[in-house]
Amino acid sequence: MAPSQTESAMNETLEDQQARIEKIKASSSYRQAHIDAEFLSREALRPIRLQLELLKPEIIQEELGVQSTVVVFGGTRIVPQEEANQQLQKAQAELDKNPEDPTLQRDLRIAKNVARKAPYYEEARRFGNIVSSSCQIDRNCDYVVVTGGGPGIMEAANRGAHDVGAKSIGLNITLPFEQEPNSYISPELCFEFKYFAIRKMHFLMRAKAMVAFPGGYGTMDELFETLTLIQTQRMDPIPVILFGKEFWDKLVNFENFVEEGTISPKDLELFSYAETAEEAWQTITEFHRDRPQPKLPRGQ
Repeated sequence: MAPSQTESAMNETLEDQQARIEKIKASSSYRQAHIDAEFLSREALRPIRLQLELLKPEIIQEELGVQSTVVVFGGTRIVPQEEANQQLQKAQAELDKNPEDPTLQRDLRIAKNVARKAPYYEEARRFGNIVSSSCQIDRNCDYVVVTGGGPGIMEAANRGAHDVGAKSIGLNITLPFEQEPNSYISPELCFEFKYFAIRKMHFLMRAKAMVAFPGGYGTMDELFETLTLIQTQRMDPIPVILFGKEFWDKLVNFENFVEEGTISPKDLELFSYAETAEEAWQTITEFHRDRPQPKLPRGQ
């Protein structure tokens, strides 16, 4: 004869009860929402993740006294001269083994171009140095260098700030291929983003200037987005400085935008050129000398 429910309850041990309690506590439903990574990763929680990604860097920068920034963009493949020369020598050696290989011929041309751009690494480093040594006093940090946190020009700008013991910011992004932050970012100001849109907002929310060195798709993306925001008056104007006029003139025919009737002639005044770190910094300081502090873009 099977035992009754009452008899089963009487025979139950404290260990049985504790086992059930442990099973309850181990359930994901029992986990508090703010520490439940699996729950926060659900598609329905995307709006919350976007909000958190906006708030965290904002709160931390405010706590650390970051009042304004200077954004520096540029190519990840622009490296110090010594490294560029090594790449060039390697490409030449490979071509020497098979002089008729068109792929190796192209590799050599690219290596030569990269080597010619190597001086931009030092200019970006000097620019980060000049800006950072001029504007960071105690906890009040104006014109803090901010980059995408990666190698190349971004590394150089962060490195310039690091050289003088100043803070600098890195806004890294999660990519399908791993991208390590460069080692010169201030550890307390290095952020990793999941969403490009929120990262873009943080680039410009405190920006007093944007400096674009030669770069690829990412640099073009940020450059034209910034110019569009200024052109459409979605943000107050800031100096947008293109480093290396020869590179930009070869890459983008800005005058042709005007000739084709797709932008106004005045839109060409939204940016300027610089060849040295000192020239770029002078443009920024002159722009802001008699201007009020910039505001956030409308709607933010």
